[in-house]
Amino acid sequence: MNFDDEPVRVVKKLLEDMSLQDLKERIETLRAEISACETMITKKEATRKAAEAAFFKS
Repeated sequence: MNFDDEPVRVVKKLLEDMSLQDLKERIETLRAEISACETMITKKEATRKAAEAAFFKS
């Protein structure tokens, strides 16, 4: 995946334009999204381990 600098600049500019309250709300939203991702990772790892145990018995 190739990243350029433009998305970082756009996000930085958007952040600069946000109020303190907006920034705090954005942080809470991002934390909730991270938590949801971590929960899904845990579920998918458990599913993978269960499948490996069922199909790759030694």
